[in-house]
Amino acid sequence: MEFPAVAVERAMTYQQVIMRVLAGTWSWLKAADVLGIHPRSLRRWRARYERDPVLGLLDRRRRRPSHRTAPRAEVQRVLQLYRTRYPDFNVRHFLHVARRDHGVTLSYTFVKLALQDAGLVPKGRARGRHRRRRAARACFGELLHLDGSDHGWLAHCPGQRQTLLAVVDDATKRLLYAQLWPEETTHAVLAALHAVLAGFGLPMALYTDRAGWAFHTPTAGGRVDRTHLTVVGRILARLGIDHIPSYSPQARGRIERLNRTLQGRLVNELRVAGITTLEAANTYLRAQFIPDYNAQFTRPAADPASAFVPLGAAVALDQLLADDGERLVGRDNVVSFDGVALQLAKQPGRRSCAGLHVRVWRHLSGEHTVWRGPQCLGHYDAQGRPLEGPRPRRPKPLQGRPRPRPASRPTNARAHLASEGPRTRGPLSPHPLNQVSSPRRRLGPRLPVGPEE
Repeated sequence: MEFPAVAVERAMTYQQVIMRVLAGTWSWLKAADVLGIHPRSLRRWRARYERDPVLGLLDRRRRRPSHRTAPRAEVQRVLQLYRTRYPDFNVRHFLHVARRDHGVTLSYTFVKLALQDAGLVPKGRARGRHRRRRAARACFGELLHLDGSDHGWLAHCPGQRQTLLAVVDDATKRLLYAQLWPEETTHAVLAALHAVLAGFGLPMALYTDRAGWAFHTPTAGGRVDRTHLTVVGRILARLGIDHIPSYSPQARGRIERLNRTLQGRLVNELRVAGITTLEAANTYLRAQFIPDYNAQFTRPAADPASAFVPLGAAVALDQLLADDGERLVGRDNVVSFDGVALQLAKQPGRRSCAGLHVRVWRHLSGEHTVWRGPQCLGHYDAQGRPLEGPRPRRPKPLQGRPRPRPASRPTNARAHLASEGPRTRGPLSPHPLNQVSSPRRRLGPRLPVGPEE
């Protein structure tokens, strides 16, 4: 009979301890304490040793296979499946796909240990010092995380890198938006905000890093400049959304963990699906990946109430998410905006527009409009060519969130004086200053009064 090396070492340890007790060096209580067993169990081991000094201390249970042992054929099938079809998947993602598509019923821990023993998955490094995670917000839409991840998302296009813009909710971990872009630009961020606002409404706050499109940082690694806003900063301030900057990768741990999860899952799924273009990848994201991700990772919020403020159908998001700036019209009635020359036509009732201070809007669609107060002076395309048709109307500013007022608190802070009546001081008559009287209406100007002549 062959026993494992662990069983042989354990039997040798028991033998050395029992020999010291029989030699009178140790007591039986000390021996039981050294072995970490009860003295009654040690007496049983002594009896087995006296009956058979050679094999008495070997644990014969290790020769029996466990009734919970996984079938060898099933383990070989899982290893072969990972080796041939899913070589770059992480263990949890691989097990999810294997259960969904191949009927695997093994547990996560068993599959992970089997893949590590086979050398197909490396063992993770030990974690660092203990940290406390920030508690998630209570309501859905109370805080959103937005970040871009530059990575080689298309495995069939080696050498090419794309940027995945993702928006996730802090309370529910729900992935609200994800799309691949060539670069992380202001236009891409505004498109992401447009999709979130149109689908869910106005959130309370947005948490981002200190990228160039998000904040102006005068000193590298320093505080952001709240007085010098970027295009996105002005739009968020106009919409009443708090913009919170992040000063370290650890501070935005939720979006960083999301990016790591997406890099481990989306790249492999796009590779298995054979996708090679951004259009096909974005279609796969919207139709397959985002619903599957939300069904697996979304959790209920602590507060079932939603913090999103819904937008009506009359709200023009294309105009609200527009880049704007003040300009001075030149003598040739041309105003420039980011290198695009906009020729103003002759306006009715005005000989020339030269010298006017106007505001130029560049909309999300790429079109430009020039405004002077509520009057639209011109409508142009992305190249600055005039567009025919009716000129757009200027969007109305959004009203702030109405704060609920308690029912017991009156609108007028002094209304309780009229309801309570004059205040009295015990048995004495009411003080004249405490009496509430109707205000007198002044009929004319107050004239100076002097000594009579």
